[in-house]
Amino acid sequence: MASGKQPLGTHQEASIPSGEQFRFGIVVSEWNADITERLYQGCYHTLAKYKTPSEHIVTLQVPGSFELPQAAQLLLESQELDAVICLGCIIKGETDHDQYISSAVAHGITQVSLDYSTPVVFGVLTTNNEQQAIDRAGGKHGNKGEEAAITALRMAAIRSRLI
Repeated sequence: MASGKQPLGTHQEASIPSGEQFRFGIVVSEWNADITERLYQGCYHTLAKYKTPSEHIVTLQVPGSFELPQAAQLLLESQELDAVICLGCIIKGETDHDQYISSAVAHGITQVSLDYSTPVVFGVLTTNNEQQAIDRAGGKHGNKGEEAAITALRMAAIRSRLI
């Protein structure tokens, strides 16, 4: 999360493990595609930067953020993965619909992660407007997709040490 103390994308390089030995799933929402594509590019390039082979990255697109948890579950049921990264963008509208979707997605991602004892990373923007989303998808607050990839790398390494 971006804050005055630590902006989005600030990481200690030395604490980020190599992805050479890990396999990752990336689930991307097609809703707000101009934003989610930026998140995906940031995520994918960050995994590659930390030496994750391209053949160790499985990408799946889903219609919207609501479908992210089920797609993460389907990936974990069908493949050996060390972490799944869920990328989406939920922008506040005229109603409270965004709150219901955001809550369901957050709870769903958490539940899948716990059920499968595998990190499922919440890389979903929940913003008040499109400009806030742009700012967090490669704009002035960095790229949440990069942050999600780094979280997946770190959590996969922790999981491999403990299991």
